[in-house]
This record gives sequence, structure tokens and C-alpha cells, in this order.
Amino acid sequence: MSLFSNILQNASKTVRFVWRVITDTVSAVFHDGGVITIFFVASLIYPVLYGFLCWENTVKEVPIIAVDLSGSHESMRFLRKVDASPDVKIVYRCTSMTEAERLLKAQKAHGIIYFPRDYADNLKGLRGQAHVSLYCDMTTFLYMKNLLLPANMVMLEEMHQIQLKRLNSLGISDELAYELTQGAPYEETKLYNPIDGYGSFLIPPVLVLIILQTMFLGICMLRGTFYEEKQTIYQANAHHFSHAILVTIGMALAFFIIYIGLSVIDLILIPHVFKNLPHIGNPIYILRFIVPMLLATIFFSLFVSGFLHNRETGMVILLPTSLIFLFIAGVSWPQPCIPKAWRILSYFFPSTWSMHGYLHLSSMGANMLQIKKEFDALWMLTGFYFVLTVVQQYITFRKARKQ
Repeated sequence: MSLFSNILQNASKTVRFVWRVITDTVSAVFHDGGVITIFFVASLIYPVLYGFLCWENTVKEVPIIAVDLSGSHESMRFLRKVDASPDVKIVYRCTSMTEAERLLKAQKAHGIIYFPRDYADNLKGLRGQAHVSLYCDMTTFLYMKNLLLPANMVMLEEMHQIQLKRLNSLGISDELAYELTQGAPYEETKLYNPIDGYGSFLIPPVLVLIILQTMFLGICMLRGTFYEEKQTIYQANAHHFSHAILVTIGMALAFFIIYIGLSVIDLILIPHVFKNLPHIGNPIYILRFIVPMLLATIFFSLFVSGFLHNRETGMVILLPTSLIFLFIAGVSWPQPCIPKAWRILSYFFPSTWSMHGYLHLSSMGANMLQIKKEFDALWMLTGFYFVLTVVQQYITFRKARKQ
């Protein structure tokens, strides 16, 4: 009975100690205006702002310029088909490239389609090769995509008709010529982003990055304040390694409680509000995935913030690394194109696995088995950074006691 009483008493002390850490941490958050702004204002305003900015997922009728020096029936037919596409609209027809370049530089249009004088003559010859040139405004890749796709589709159709005519001129019947020029039949199906929308492609991982980076910045600001003001609310009763474990768990639970609701709003509710964003994932799966995502980020943030001695340093770290985290994650840029050293480095950041896992769940409708790699990786990072944070906390407590 005495042993049971001792166990019960120690368990009660442990729970009270952890509860004190939780309440002190939450109180510190709500007494810091800067942290409140980062946690609650930034994490909720930015997703809504991005949703409105990317409400129009695609660009339609991009103005372009036609420079048709050939003036032939073939070039005019090509231009009619391009102009019939919903992606572009021919707004100017120039007689020279100099005039077209002037209009392009004045932002009157965002692309030029050019036909040389010998375009029709080269099409009529059996060995001739006709050229069509495209000049695209690279201020945004959406303009390039809108000009490139319809021009390529028309070009493929024209090539098919040219091959048929050349085979017919050699005495080959229409049916045989069609069979010779017809490639393997195929049906085009666009997976996960059928409208080729920019917002549908990029906003889901950006939502995850907003959650993780606002949490990182808020934790760094809060712990920087603790260091600046020499606060010892956790160190007063911290004498053993077990206390470092309990302090770490208590702080993590405090931030987790705050951010679980914010994550549900940003990652589950926001995509349903903005219908242009993909939201085909199971909310239960997304909620299960959010748990290791938040824990891994919290322990990572606690570990990094342990080296910061003022509240502004977190912002200094965050600003230059935001785009780096997005690129090395392999979401906005293909992973095979990223150097191997950077890919290996990205595996140590929770944002990499979080963005991929959420993208598969929300945009592709994956289940938990299909994101097992990302799910397990986040739990491994949770354990890894938990151990590092506990050791760091213990070293900090020992230094404080000696002082």
C-alpha cells in the first residue's frame, strides 16, 4: 500500500509539474502581443489572403502579337486555330518584328508568334522544313504556358495534315496514309489538377508552410523573450534530467493545444471555403497526419530556439529560409532536379515531409497507407528532435543552477 501511495504521489507531482509548465507557457503566449500576432493573426490571415489572390486559378485570353510575313493560306489557318483557343487572343498583327518587340516591351501583349516569308514554300516541298517561332514574356510562366500549349497543339495537328498531303502526293491512298501517320491512340487525362491552375498546384503546400513557419517564429520569439528577461519559471524546480523531459513535454503540449485548432482551420476548412483549392482528402486522415506534423515542428522549433538569445533572431532566420524550404522540399521544383546534398538536408526538416504528405492527402485523395513514408518520417523526426531538445534543456538548467 505504501508503494502504491508513493507511485500515486509521484504521478500526481509529475502531472502538476507538467500542468504548471503548460499553463505558464500558454499564459506567456497570451501576454506577448507579438506572439499573439504571429500565432493567431498571421496563421489565419495569410491562408485567406492567398486564397483570394489565387481565386482565379488560370489565365484566359492572354494577348499576343502575330507577325505573319508569309501571308499565306497556311499561316493564316494556323493563326485562326491558335486564336480560337481560350488561352490566347491575337490583339495585334504586325508587319515587322521591330514593331512587335516595341509592343511587347510596352506590355501591350505577352507573346509573339512569327511566320517567316518562306513558311508556305517550305510546306509545299517534300524536303522543306517550315519554321514557326514563339517569343514569350517570361515575367510570369503562366503567359508562356498559355502561348506554348495552344501553339504546340495546332502545330501537331498541322504536321499531321502535312504528312497526309505529302503521302497522297506520292500516290498513297487516304486510308493507308492515315494509318501510316496515325500514332498509338491515347486519351489525355489530367490528374489532380485538371484545370492546370496555379493556385491548385501551389497553395496546398504553402498552407502547410504558413502553419509551420508561424509556429517556428512564435516559439523563437517567446523563448528569446525568456532569455532576454532572465525568466526562470521552469528552472526553479528543475533539478534532474527527468525535469528537463517534463518541461519539454509541457511546452510541447502547450503549443500543440494552441495550434491544433489553427491547423484544422487552415488545412481542412480553408480549402473547403475556397472551392478552387483541392479538398478531396479525408478530414480524418488529414487530422491524423497533423499530429506528427505539429509535434515534429514543435520540437524542431524548441531545439533551434534554444540557441537564440533574443526575440528578433527568429525573424532573421525565417526570412531567408522560407523560399529555401519550399524549393528543397521538391514541391514547387522537381526533386530529381535538386542536388543530392540538398535533398538529404531537406529530410531533416519537418516541412519537407509535411508538405508532401498533405499534398497527397488533400490534393490526391491518398489514404494513410499511401503516405506511410511521410507519416513515419515525421514521427522519427519527432523523436529525434525531442531527444535533442531534452538534452539541450538539461544543459541549460545546469548552467542556470551554477550561476
